[in-house]
Amino acid sequence: MGIVAGLDSSPDFTRIVVCDADTGSVLRQGYAPHPVENTQGGGRPADVDPQAWLLSLGEAAGGGLLEGVQSIGVSAQQNALIPIDAQGSTVRPALVGGDRRAQVAAADLIDALGGREAWAQAVGCVPQASLPVTKLRWLAKSEPEAARRTVLLLQAHDWLVWQLLGRPPRRTTDRGGASGTGYWSAATGTYRPDLVELALGHQVALPDVIGPAEAAGTTPEGLLISAGTGETMAAAFGLGLGLGDAVVSLGASGSVMAVHPEALVDRAGMITSLADATGMHLPVVTTLNAVRALRGTAELLGLPDLEALSDLAMKSTPGSHGLVLLPYLEGERTPSLPHTAGTLAGLRRESMKPEHLARASFEGMLCGLADALDVLRGRGVDVRRVFLLGPAAELPAVQAAAPSLFGAQVVVPQPADYAAIGAARQAAWALGVSQGTLDPRTPPVWQGAVAQVLEPGEDLAVGQAVRQQYVSVREQIHPGAFRA
Repeated sequence: MGIVAGLDSSPDFTRIVVCDADTGSVLRQGYAPHPVENTQGGGRPADVDPQAWLLSLGEAAGGGLLEGVQSIGVSAQQNALIPIDAQGSTVRPALVGGDRRAQVAAADLIDALGGREAWAQAVGCVPQASLPVTKLRWLAKSEPEAARRTVLLLQAHDWLVWQLLGRPPRRTTDRGGASGTGYWSAATGTYRPDLVELALGHQVALPDVIGPAEAAGTTPEGLLISAGTGETMAAAFGLGLGLGDAVVSLGASGSVMAVHPEALVDRAGMITSLADATGMHLPVVTTLNAVRALRGTAELLGLPDLEALSDLAMKSTPGSHGLVLLPYLEGERTPSLPHTAGTLAGLRRESMKPEHLARASFEGMLCGLADALDVLRGRGVDVRRVFLLGPAAELPAVQAAAPSLFGAQVVVPQPADYAAIGAARQAAWALGVSQGTLDPRTPPVWQGAVAQVLEPGEDLAVGQAVRQQYVSVREQIHPGAFRA
């Protein structure tokens, strides 16, 4: 069918993979960091000039990387908001990431619509500091002149696609990206312009939402550009997720998402109802504490890194000699306990050893994520296989405990930029549809990710006993925490 490319513009870098459109085999790759932004207090900037993404893209694509490519798919960081003025210029730098400045704005929006349940019913998610709709509210309150000049809203992948196409009059997005804005409903497939007005104070133009296999357009050089999507949706597509599959992502915080045929509305707001890049849905449940709980334990025990913590934990046994760590070290989102603290229970003389605390930190983190999995299972989401992502997924202590605690087969994919691969797969789909060789309802079948597969096996009963011990402590300390 040809050669395609997938572009992943993350918060820190641009990565490009060039793939065979029929098999998905990676032919060549490019990489470039994003230019360094000035920040106050360190960390990632909350404001970024989108031109930095184009500079990084150009560097990553250097040396003839895209020679022979017929179609490009774009994946980019989610939650970036780019306000555009009447001349097509950016009103201000893009608002990116989990912008803490918008925390008050999130609370304002929740109250303005009548509470968390009202938002869950309206668009399948509750405002948080990271959501574009919340950033709009912050913009209206903090920079009213910039808000007044805003006539169009784009996200990172929308803006990049628009630039690649030469800034045509029509602006597009995909349902995956749109579902993460806070003003588009995955359940109805429509925008809620009233929520944009509630946040910003006036109506604006929004990009057209096109189908998963549709092309956003063609460059003057004849290069097809597919719809594009957010990083989460692109990674799911790149991994080849299907019904029965879930992904547990181990970052500082944790997230659990699964493929489901319909949008879920959760009155408690624990589930964020996203759309995927294929026409299905990706309900997501997030925890505040994942690897941060491991790092905290390593620091407490004076260990240099997580590898040392894992080695120490492997000297203990399942159940950590009765120690249970509720890893709510910075409050918790699932369950919703924003002001609580962590708990260490089960202290006895024989359990007060470093290796047992190390093991308890791994079991506590994984049990917290198992709670998130159960939120999805409780809403009818089928979970038979769990993909485990993030550097911590390679740790022996994680791999030893995860299958039995999750009660499912665990797949640890070989590290790769699955968002870029997913973007390339989308490009192949759009190319095939344009050539009449692929059905717009059926994406191309590509080689699956190379992965290590872990089975619960005989440890399942032991793991479920450990999980029950965790749940018992959780219910004693926070009774009814999961009641809607």
